[in-house]
Amino acid sequence: MNKMILGMLALGLVAVSVQAQHADAKAAARALAAYNLDPHASKERLKEALAAILPDPVGEDAADPKFYILKGEILNTLASQIVTVKQTGLGSVEELPQVESVAVRGFKAYATAVEKHAQAINSPGYLLRDVVKGIQESQGHLYNFGIYAFETQDYELAYLNFSSGLAAHEILKKEGQESVLDDALAMMDQKYITGLAALNNNMTEAARPLFEDLYRANYDNAAVYEALYTIHASGEDADLETAYQYLKAGREKYPEEASLLFAEINHFLKQNRLDELIDKLKTAITREPNNPALYLTLGGVYDNLYQRESAAGNSDRARSYFDQAFNYYNQTLEKDPANFDALYSSGSLYYNRAATLTMVLNELSADGSPAGMAKYEAMEAEVFAAFDKALPYFQKAERINPNSVETLIALKEIYARKNEPETSNALNKRLENLQHGGINETPFFNE
Repeated sequence: MNKMILGMLALGLVAVSVQAQHADAKAAARALAAYNLDPHASKERLKEALAAILPDPVGEDAADPKFYILKGEILNTLASQIVTVKQTGLGSVEELPQVESVAVRGFKAYATAVEKHAQAINSPGYLLRDVVKGIQESQGHLYNFGIYAFETQDYELAYLNFSSGLAAHEILKKEGQESVLDDALAMMDQKYITGLAALNNNMTEAARPLFEDLYRANYDNAAVYEALYTIHASGEDADLETAYQYLKAGREKYPEEASLLFAEINHFLKQNRLDELIDKLKTAITREPNNPALYLTLGGVYDNLYQRESAAGNSDRARSYFDQAFNYYNQTLEKDPANFDALYSSGSLYYNRAATLTMVLNELSADGSPAGMAKYEAMEAEVFAAFDKALPYFQKAERINPNSVETLIALKEIYARKNEPETSNALNKRLENLQHGGINETPFFNE
């Protein structure tokens, strides 16, 4: 994990105007000293310090840990000023030098100083003390700038700062020094927010070890289980069985957590495990009784069960599921009368019923006896009754979305069966317009 974290420390572009082609440590030190004497009156001196220290070092500076300590100090100074402005509201961040990933760059400078100190012959011990102090200060900046990035939804930058905070902890521990992440809970909190930033930036492989660590540590946050479900259920190597085990564990530990319940509902929807969904959706409805999406989803589950039982010839069960589907679609419309999906689904429910009955009607047409004709006429009446019930839902759906291909197909067929060719043809023209890339600016069925 440390290798992964350190590998992410890619640096951004520098917005400071750099005057020299190579770093000038002496000029940077003089400018920083002048700035420290009067920070409020000499922001230009801080700009000068940055301009002198940010270019690549050459010669002796490239191997001198003191150069990188100075660089880290200057960058930490800028980071401190930015945090002060943000926390107090005094002044403007735009007035300060603009350095991308400033906190990360400061930490990286100190991390390089550690390497150079270890490589140097007879490098004085006090330098390592200065490095440790700088890294400890960097930890606070890395956390703050990670939060700033997270709040603006720049999750890549947030991850870069938070993961650098974890890397800073590893360096401090290697040197036997104190870290703000020595507390076990603080460390878990840091891993959690780092993993969350990674996951929000679709960096599932970076997020995986962090959330797995939290799971093993029994970190008290339901989002850990949802995150592990998402990680294992995503990508080319998705393992839904393993993913669900994390989700199941989360549901058992946090039975009242709505986000885990909805994740479980979506899991069963993906796997078409309809019978198991009903109780879970009803539970969700008791928790969010004004959420029309839950009623719509439960209506869809019953709709699918109706179609399954109807195809199997189980008429009684099919009829029960049909009624339940219509009931929940209707409850959706009570919550949201302009819900296109509920209108279209209600119309489709009756349309599909008519289509199923039409197949029976075709079979009855072979019997020309009086009894057979009577059955045919009775079934034909049921077919037209189902189409008539579907019609107003499709009409309302078309008013809301005149560019729904499926709605226009259903309306065109219904009017053809009702022997109203003028209306059917007009709807067909609107359908062809869509199929050729056009748009229907206004609905066909106006109020």
